[in-house]
Amino acid sequence: MEDTTTIASEVFEMSAALFDEISFSINNLWVLIAAILVMFMQPGFAMVESGFTRKKNTANILMKNLMDFSIGALVYWIIGYSIMYGESLWGVIGKFDLAFFNSDGIGDYADKTDILFQTVFAATAATIVSGAMAERTKFQAYLIFSFFITLIIYPISGHWLWGGGWLDELGFMDFAGSTIVHSVGAWVGLAGAIIIGPRLGKYTNGERKPTAIPGHNMAMGALGVFILWFGWFGFNGGSQLAAAGKDNLVAIAHIALTTNLSAAAGAVTAMLTSSIRHKRPSLSLSLNGALAGLVAITAGADVVSPAGAVAIGILAGIILVLGVELLDQKLKIDDPVGAITVHGICGAFGTLMVGVFALDGGLLYGGGLSQLGIQAIGVVAVFGWAFVTGLILFSILKASNNLRVSKRIEEEGLDVYEHGENAFN
Repeated sequence: MEDTTTIASEVFEMSAALFDEISFSINNLWVLIAAILVMFMQPGFAMVESGFTRKKNTANILMKNLMDFSIGALVYWIIGYSIMYGESLWGVIGKFDLAFFNSDGIGDYADKTDILFQTVFAATAATIVSGAMAERTKFQAYLIFSFFITLIIYPISGHWLWGGGWLDELGFMDFAGSTIVHSVGAWVGLAGAIIIGPRLGKYTNGERKPTAIPGHNMAMGALGVFILWFGWFGFNGGSQLAAAGKDNLVAIAHIALTTNLSAAAGAVTAMLTSSIRHKRPSLSLSLNGALAGLVAITAGADVVSPAGAVAIGILAGIILVLGVELLDQKLKIDDPVGAITVHGICGAFGTLMVGVFALDGGLLYGGGLSQLGIQAIGVVAVFGWAFVTGLILFSILKASNNLRVSKRIEEEGLDVYEHGENAFN
């Protein structure tokens, strides 16, 4: 009898160990695949930015996106990751640990998988700035602020939520980073666009509407948007951080569905809104409408219903068109690709909507104003941090004459003067 019990116990232990190993493998594989999908968003950003701007600056933009990811990957590995995920100090910053790794693994997947996944998120935050300041920024300046965003600006505010900091303790919800990733990049970009000023020829008509500076290749821009849409399934779905078991698979399917519905709704309503506002459907605004829907749903993709995702996308598409007009015509802030509206305004909006549409605790589901108030605190805090640090950084670069290219270079194009080559020969 004892032998039978012993054998049964050993079989049970072996089965449990095998189950744990299989679960770990599945989770690890899913997060790795998701990281690769998010990395593929980098060429998406490169295509959108270069397509929405002029041909003479294409090589410069492609070079910035390449260095964005390359420098960011190194800096985030060496320093940024530990600041974001190290032991929390006062709920504000992680304890620094050079090239930090938790050798025992993190949760249900390997530590090296986690740092790769978090690296591609950091690169996303940094590359958003590029679009807001395109066509007039010195390449060396871009390398400097890309370095500092990945080194300290993004990791510190990221620690507040995802590293177990004060926003996490407060109950702030931002599932995959509408605010923590997208708005951080946008608010730094807003500071840069203000400090560097508009492109030459953008505002030359007094009180009349600004001069339109069309992009040179909308096919390239459209391809970039579809690449981003594709990669977003990894961005949001991967943030589940596990795929083993029925519950995780159901959650990933739900996240993918809400992500897709919000993007589609954003594209449709941006198209309709641009038709009403400008008497014809705008391709560029419709493309950005899809991105607006994607950014907006990123905060609550796991906690809102499919119908809630559609509502968020509908509103994001409308806000996108109105936000572009506000910045471009009223505030005279020149953002060549609409990055500030897409990632900043719509990111903040989507984060707030978690407090309205969340199935558990949202205003429309009997949760009252509590969660909405917490969401507002997080949005304002991250805006203050990213915008103020951006202002300081860009003011220093401007004062040292290291921010904006000369008039001649801007007129003739950054490609030849900054890089000695053209994208199209």
